[in-house]
Amino acid sequence: MNYSLNDLTKGPYLTGVGLSLLLFAHQPLSANTHLKVNCFWPAEHLVCKTILPNWIAAVEKASHGRVTGRVLAESASSPPEQIIAVENGLVDVAVQFNGFIPTRATGALVAMMPFVASNDARAMSSALWQTNRMFFADELEEVHLLSQWVISPAELYSQTDIPINSMAELKGRTIWSLPGVLEGIMKQAAGSVIAIPPVRSNEVITTGVVNAHVGLDPGDVSEFGLFPYTKSMTRFKHNIYASSFSFLMNQQTWSALSSEDKEAINRVSGDVFARMAAGYWQDTTERALIEFRQHNIKIIEAAPDFEAGLKALTLTMTQDWIDSANAKGIDGKAAYEFYKSKVLLLSK
Repeated sequence: MNYSLNDLTKGPYLTGVGLSLLLFAHQPLSANTHLKVNCFWPAEHLVCKTILPNWIAAVEKASHGRVTGRVLAESASSPPEQIIAVENGLVDVAVQFNGFIPTRATGALVAMMPFVASNDARAMSSALWQTNRMFFADELEEVHLLSQWVISPAELYSQTDIPINSMAELKGRTIWSLPGVLEGIMKQAAGSVIAIPPVRSNEVITTGVVNAHVGLDPGDVSEFGLFPYTKSMTRFKHNIYASSFSFLMNQQTWSALSSEDKEAINRVSGDVFARMAAGYWQDTTERALIEFRQHNIKIIEAAPDFEAGLKALTLTMTQDWIDSANAKGIDGKAAYEFYKSKVLLLSK
C-alpha cells in the first residue's frame, strides 16, 4: 500500500512507520555535512597544514561530529579566484587574499592601508573583525563570511652592508616589492622597482638583480631561504603594510546547515579563528627573528624623518580608500579611525 506524507501524519499512521518517516523528513540538512576546504598555498604551508585542519577539528568538535571536512590535496583554483570557486560550489570553504578582490572586499582593505599595522598580528586580526562587524559586515553578500584576519606585517630589507634608513638611501636602491600598495609607495620612493608575486621573489633577490626587498615578513625570509641575501631589516614604529584575508563559505552550503550547526561553526570562526590564524603567523615570525640574530642580520629602528617621509607619500592612497569605501556605503573615515584605534588598543 502506498501512503503520502499527509496520510502518514493522520490518525493511527502517526505512529510506527509514519512517525519514523516524518522525523526523517524533518532532519536538519546539516546532518553528516562534509566540507571541501580549499587552500591555495603549497601543501606544507602552515595554512594548509595547520590552520585550516585546526579549524576543521574545532568545527567537528563544536558540532559533535555532524559537520566534518578535509583540506583538498591541491587547490581547485588559482589564488585570485578562490571566491569564485566558493560561489560556484566547486569548494565549500576557502581563503581569499583581499588584495585580489579590491572592489568586492573594499572594507577589509582598511587593514592594508599604509602605516596602520603593528607587530601584533593577533591584535590586527581582532581589530579587523571588529571593524568588519561594525562597518561592513554585509559587504561580501554572495558568500557567507566566516572570518577575516591579518598576517604579520611586511618589512623593509637591505641586501648590502648599508641599512636603509633614509629617503635618500631608498632612492638609490633597486628593490623587489610586493605588488599592490607597497609597489605604489616604492615607485615614488625607490630608484627602481620590480614587483612580482612573493613565490617568484627569489628570482630577483637571490640573483643580484635587486639590492633591497620589501613585502615579506621575517617568517617568509626564513621559509624562502633568503638569509644569505639579507643584511639588515628596518622596522617602523607603525609598520608600513600588512596583508588581510577573508575566510569564506559557499552560501548554499551555509543555508543548508541547521541553526545548531551554524551556531557551532560561528563559535570557532569570527574573532576566534582570526586570532588563531594570526597567532600561527606571529609565532612563525618570532621564531624567524631568533634566526635573524643567528645569521647576524641587523634589525634597526626607522629614523622618525624616514618614516614621516614615507608616510607623506601615502596620504593620497589612504584618502582614495576612504573615497572608495564611502562610494560603497561604508563610512570610510570612521572605519579607518576605528581600525587604527583598535590596533593600538589591542597590540602588545
